[in-house]
Amino acid sequence: MSQSIFTVVGLCAGAGGLDLGFELAGFQHRQAIDLDPWAIATLKHNRPHWPVLQADLREFELDSVISPDVLLAGVPCQGFSLGGNRQDDDPRNQLYKQVLRIARQGRPRIIAIENVLNLRTMKSPETGNPVAMQITQDLERCGYTVFHDIFKMCHYGVPQTRRRFVFVAFCEPPLGYYLPQPDKCQTSIRPFLFDLAHNFSPVPTVPNHDPVWGFKSAVHIETSEPFDPTDCVLPVRFSRTASDGHPIRSYDRPFPAIDTATVWGWAQGNIRASRQVKDRINGQYIRNPKANAKLWRISASRLRAFTHREYARLQTFPDDWEFKGNNKRSILIQIGNAVPVEFARRLGENIHKALVCLDAGTAFSSGPQQLALFG
Repeated sequence: MSQSIFTVVGLCAGAGGLDLGFELAGFQHRQAIDLDPWAIATLKHNRPHWPVLQADLREFELDSVISPDVLLAGVPCQGFSLGGNRQDDDPRNQLYKQVLRIARQGRPRIIAIENVLNLRTMKSPETGNPVAMQITQDLERCGYTVFHDIFKMCHYGVPQTRRRFVFVAFCEPPLGYYLPQPDKCQTSIRPFLFDLAHNFSPVPTVPNHDPVWGFKSAVHIETSEPFDPTDCVLPVRFSRTASDGHPIRSYDRPFPAIDTATVWGWAQGNIRASRQVKDRINGQYIRNPKANAKLWRISASRLRAFTHREYARLQTFPDDWEFKGNNKRSILIQIGNAVPVEFARRLGENIHKALVCLDAGTAFSSGPQQLALFG
């Protein structure tokens, strides 16, 4: 395959998951921008040779000198996300239009936009169309041919069931182009977390990893009961205790979607999980006194929360990618909002191949065709 060097500009780059994946796929960065100062610090620390700019997307102007082959955009998803308020009129929902504005300035050969699954059901307040349909139509009005699909991360080398909506828009697609295809098997968490949980890796050399047993909780109990130190350390969910999903997880399955809110951790020795009725009269933190749901309570000889590195492993960041922040929350937001690196690498390889085919005048290949999303 050709060794052509293609270029990218990353908009709303965050902690760099999407941009790093494209670098691993062979792309060269012309620029990466984000508004969050700690995300910018993370990018500059890990990739000092990338041109990195702190900027508001609404005010950013693309210099024609650095017009890229590919424009990447991980536009904010809070207005669409099931984890947010899902407000049709959230101003962040319109930020994709800034991507179109910037694309008209530089006319990249390809635009790749990544966002949450809920784009297929949220409605545009301007047209009443599903947001995914509206983005597709707006890209087409800019002269692009659009491919889109929903990707379940555990079928793309990422150990979580997170699903993402991706648009790949071409000025001109190669003949026979199709989006990345899923693996037949799901990716489990075992290769990513088992060594850190059991201290099998050189822990002192791994940044953002400071494991401390002793999880402080008003509802989960560290019993300090005697236990065999060779007992398996198991992953557990400490938050969202009303969930139907069992809080003790398996190493041999993918995790649920990693986000910025759910708290995960480890338990070892005499591990028990049971559902109990919450005292909604005298208890603390009563959100709905009329609720009658039983809540999960975990007890074990010892408990600890995930480190940032363990969350980053689930997002497939390499261990040498160090996150900067002034507190735990500022780092967790960067990790939880990131595009998983391995998925980004596969998407990047797919787009790199498409560009090589376009330059060579050859077909992408005959292969799977995208199902129609809108009828």
